[in-house]
Amino acid sequence: MSDSESHLLVEKRDGIMILTMNRPQAKNSLSPQMLVKLAAAWYEFRDTRDLRVAILTGAGDEDFCAGGDLKLTMPLITGARQPEDEWDEKLMGNLQQFLDGILRGFELYKPVIAAVNGRALGGGTEMTNAVDLRLAAEHAIFGTPETQLGLLPGGGSLTRLPRQIPYCKAMEMLMIGDSFTAQEALDMGLLNYVVPKEELIDKALAMADRLVQNGPLAVQKVKEGIMRSSGLSLADAYQVENEVSAVVMQSKDAREGPRAFKEKRKPNFTGE
Repeated sequence: MSDSESHLLVEKRDGIMILTMNRPQAKNSLSPQMLVKLAAAWYEFRDTRDLRVAILTGAGDEDFCAGGDLKLTMPLITGARQPEDEWDEKLMGNLQQFLDGILRGFELYKPVIAAVNGRALGGGTEMTNAVDLRLAAEHAIFGTPETQLGLLPGGGSLTRLPRQIPYCKAMEMLMIGDSFTAQEALDMGLLNYVVPKEELIDKALAMADRLVQNGPLAVQKVKEGIMRSSGLSLADAYQVENEVSAVVMQSKDAREGPRAFKEKRKPNFTGE
């Protein structure tokens, strides 16, 4: 299958996995093929020791992702159409791939960066708020317009957004459904940085490179501790923090880092 036919492009370099949603003619919407391939890519990323950071972006400079394809995917899921090819069959054979593909409830403690290259509406915004670090091109647009269609953004936004941005802004985005510019999304805390479109991937790669240089076990345990302690009482959250801290402090990396600092050299972290 050529790159032009593949709905998801996967590139690996120096510990970084770059996933590019590749349906620019369809606003990079989530087809059955893309969802199956996204789930497979996330499984590989989770399970491969040498892959330390992932970047998620879209092809072109108009759309990051428009969410589930309303002509292909959603009718298939609802039963309005029957499976027509191998990708339909694969998705319907295991619908967990849909949720894992969009990172809803998927247990992944490695860091993921979103490089939002254009419109991120509906599922595009939901995938953005599913990752850890978020960059956007200046012309990017965010929003969850589902209620305007009598639907709701059930891909994780009801749970995540009110925990990530001010309550009133989350309710405005989720209930009214209007769109926000990249700058507005940055101001409300949904994004880390807004950059010119030609600098987007370079900025994402620079952040990924910084993460790759850090202790991989420490980075993963930071994310695990935050995710597992979310919503817990302070006492219970401290127990989670104690647990992940103990794993890191007993690791080879915890000995290597201070040793390298003392010897004035770059640490050789192994994730052990």
